[in-house]
Amino acid sequence: MRQPSRTALDSVLHRLLNKWHAALSLPRQSPPSWYRARLLEELRELRSASTTLSRLSETADVFFSISRARYDGFPVRTLPPFSLARHGVPMVYMVAKFTLRWGFYRTAARLCGAKDWKSVREVINPLKDRKLGEVSARHGIDPDKFRNTGRMLRRVWPLLP
Repeated sequence: MRQPSRTALDSVLHRLLNKWHAALSLPRQSPPSWYRARLLEELRELRSASTTLSRLSETADVFFSISRARYDGFPVRTLPPFSLARHGVPMVYMVAKFTLRWGFYRTAARLCGAKDWKSVREVINPLKDRKLGEVSARHGIDPDKFRNTGRMLRRVWPLLP
């Protein structure tokens, strides 16, 4: 049986990532240079990662930065040709990590009684109270209530580093 070509695998991967990014529906960032700066920051963090888990997490962040920029129309780099052996685990980790964060913020907003909780589309790391404050400010949610709800939710919500 013939194996799919690398180009075909890459095409399937890009289509799946585009569907995932569409589901997350993150707001576009401005200015467009934000995407390049974010990628450079993630590459620096990847280079300084010293444990297996931190390298996996940072590789997932790099893949996310590249795929998000491409999806938003500001390609800063292309993803490497997909290899299940080399990129399968980081890609799965990326999808899980950012989907869990996205769901965390929507759940926190809903638990806080935010009327427009469905418009909350965030993927920044919610492990810091400061980040919870930033998200509540962006969405007009009571910061104390959101922070307390986020703290409670962090005890039970599976989040990946």
